[in-house]
Amino acid sequence: MRFVIVGSGWRSLYYVRIAKALPEKFQLCAMLCRTKEKADKMAGEYDIYTTISIEECKNMQPDFIVVAVNKDSIAQVATEWMNYGFTVLCETPASLKISELESLWHLHGQGRKLVVAEQYMYYPRYSAMLKVLRQNIIGEPYNINISLAHDYHGASLMRAFLNENIKTPFTVRGKTYEFSTVETLNRQERFTDGRKGKKSRTVATFEFADGKVAWYDFNSEQYRSPIRKNLVKVEGEKGQLRDGIIDFLGEDFLEWRGEFKAVENHIVTGNPNPNLYQVNEIEKILFHREKRDKNGKVTDSAEDIVYQAYFGKCGLGEDETAIAKMMEQTFSYAINPTREVLQYQEWALRNALQDCYMAVLMEQAAATGEQIVSEKQIWQA
Repeated sequence: MRFVIVGSGWRSLYYVRIAKALPEKFQLCAMLCRTKEKADKMAGEYDIYTTISIEECKNMQPDFIVVAVNKDSIAQVATEWMNYGFTVLCETPASLKISELESLWHLHGQGRKLVVAEQYMYYPRYSAMLKVLRQNIIGEPYNINISLAHDYHGASLMRAFLNENIKTPFTVRGKTYEFSTVETLNRQERFTDGRKGKKSRTVATFEFADGKVAWYDFNSEQYRSPIRKNLVKVEGEKGQLRDGIIDFLGEDFLEWRGEFKAVENHIVTGNPNPNLYQVNEIEKILFHREKRDKNGKVTDSAEDIVYQAYFGKCGLGEDETAIAKMMEQTFSYAINPTREVLQYQEWALRNALQDCYMAVLMEQAAATGEQIVSEKQIWQA
């Protein structure tokens, strides 16, 4: 599966690592950089082919293009490459301007092919949780507390866990707070000097027309901090999921407790970047559950494998594993797609655009302090 990366920032390197981990599946033809200085730097540091020539990249005839540029430019650059005739896998967000989201949907209607790398649902842990919840183990979910990912990623996950359709109208209220926070880890380095910074935390309430509710709460410091953990709590009529544990009622209305157990392969890479020094590769995830009688005694148990490493042992963490799966999907979309692939990719694009739309409305609500009411968008039809 041959691809070109347009962009040379932090996110572009995820695709470089995937290509190096799975050379039998992916071939990175080139990384397109804006300047020769940056191209030479990336080539030297990561042992990849780089160029500043769009025409050279086009002539390589890759199967798809990865667009990993800044948020302000991503819709424009993705559009350019789709108009060149290529299938595009673009980093998130596809845009945070409603007019650009509409334009991207119009391009889809004209036969252009766009995949948005909204990858969180494909994380091994989250995909395992969603697989079990889809079995109606807690009944239809009706609310969620989520402090797991920002903006459009948060929107994607809240709707996935709530099993919420993009067509359901909603209202959102929100507010952004600022707190002094001791910094611990950013994209490049770990801090142990007690330095402080002002960090913004946005909280929001999404109320859907079908009665479901999502409480969103996130501070970007959570992504890497070893002391600020994420939270997901989903409730339904028959039980709840909270941080990898599901308490639920069986058919006889006696309680069960289920727990997700990951079997991990810890790989020390020695990379000087503390985020990359060790890779935690998930080999499989088990869902172990025990039934208890009215006295709390365990009377039954069961265990299923709910996730197995999609690419086998290859040294990829959860984010790269999820993205690699989307790269495979993009290839299938680009090369003689089946009817099922076409239907899935249209569904996925509708959802990715809706995630961005929800992020836009949440930002408006937090900025104004007002309740914002959603409106029907063209990709919801």
